[in-house]
Amino acid sequence: MVTRRSRLILYTIALFQVLGLLSAVHAVMSTRTPQGSIAWAVSLVTFPYVTVPAYWVFGRNRFHGYEQAKQEKLVALADTMGQALSGLQPAVRHSARNLGVIKGVESLARVPFTGGNALQLLVDGEVTFNSILEGIDQAENYVLVQFYIVRADGLGNRLASSMKAAAARGVDVYFTYDGVGSLGMPDAYLEDLRAGGVRVAEFGTTRGKGNRFQINFRNHRKIVVVDGDTAWIGGHNVGDEYLGLDPDFGRWRDTHLKIHGPAAIGAQLSFAEDWHWATDEVLRELDWSAQPADQGDSAALVLSSGPADAMETASLMFQQALSSAVRRVWIASPYFVPDDAIVQSIQLAALRGVEVRILIPDKTDNLLVQLSVYSFLDELDLPNVSFHRYTEGFLHQKVLLIDDAVSMIGTANFDNRSFRLNFEVTAITVDRAFNEAVETMLLEDFRNAREMTATEFEERPWWFKLAVRSARLTAPVQ
Repeated sequence: MVTRRSRLILYTIALFQVLGLLSAVHAVMSTRTPQGSIAWAVSLVTFPYVTVPAYWVFGRNRFHGYEQAKQEKLVALADTMGQALSGLQPAVRHSARNLGVIKGVESLARVPFTGGNALQLLVDGEVTFNSILEGIDQAENYVLVQFYIVRADGLGNRLASSMKAAAARGVDVYFTYDGVGSLGMPDAYLEDLRAGGVRVAEFGTTRGKGNRFQINFRNHRKIVVVDGDTAWIGGHNVGDEYLGLDPDFGRWRDTHLKIHGPAAIGAQLSFAEDWHWATDEVLRELDWSAQPADQGDSAALVLSSGPADAMETASLMFQQALSSAVRRVWIASPYFVPDDAIVQSIQLAALRGVEVRILIPDKTDNLLVQLSVYSFLDELDLPNVSFHRYTEGFLHQKVLLIDDAVSMIGTANFDNRSFRLNFEVTAITVDRAFNEAVETMLLEDFRNAREMTATEFEERPWWFKLAVRSARLTAPVQ
């Protein structure tokens, strides 16, 4: 006799089998890489009870709803954006386009390289946030603030005070944050901002049809724009640990960039898109005129990337940098878990004689990433490639140095999350003097690092090697 409980179990098993098959079809039709399609399809059919929930939370790499909102925003701002791009034309730096690394980047970014920019390299938290808060305090018309993580601690309260003070003197202040990255932010913090005249919006990736359980996409951007002519972009979030006050990590080694000039428009466009997604509001009062800096004539471009892009913008940007390098590529990234395309680009660069240095943290906040990096020692065991582990605290900066003139500073890491799942932003600069400043900074970082060798993995016990290989398999969701 079949009991009611037995029937329930049978129905549940049948339901998961059907859901597994349907999800497997969805994975084959929508997953971007063949490897990802195969892995999900096999898992969904074989172990549907575990993988079906996992797939619908972590499996997708297309952000449904945002793509439509993005197109609506482009239509709504067509005239304004046309005027902005027209205003940028006098500042376009055509000579920058002659560099191999630049080819194709403008098409990805949707804005041109412009000259007339003053660039300032900001090393570590105190320098960075002193600069940002000073900029907010000097704002005359509006302030745009966006961070992945915002904590209601000492630094978070300093930021809140500056935003409220700006709002009190008549400046329009807009503040957005990522709902997952800032999970646990007290309601009182946000209510205090609103009471102080700050416009607040959460960038929630569960918003929109089909995204109710989708928490895998994150808005990882860190952008501040003041009056449309000055922007700050880099690796810092808002929290006391970014000032080096976390006793577990000690020094928090991070880098930001201040841009004063026409290139700030790119950062403003990125913020306006995200604000539209979060609020359905078009920020029509923003200034889209591009004015050159009084001092400084660097070429620069701000490139935003994310899972709503038609192509994998961040990955293509890095591949272009690696494929065009002639002399050197120095990479600093806290999360170095590249895919096959990036690994092969590094291998080809090394075979061309390009010096590739990879700087990663010795102490990390992600065990899977720390294990995964060992798996690349063998693949990248080439004469011109070297790995260095930063030992003076936690390395969190995302910086590339290419040859003698090009630098990249932003929020994108060398991992699948930044390539395909996160909304990121990167400032690309073309200036020899600024490149030298970045070189000096990184040379100091390398002096505070130890070089890794392939034997560090080869001499480990079998169980460690198994853990490394297993960790590498989780790269798509790290």
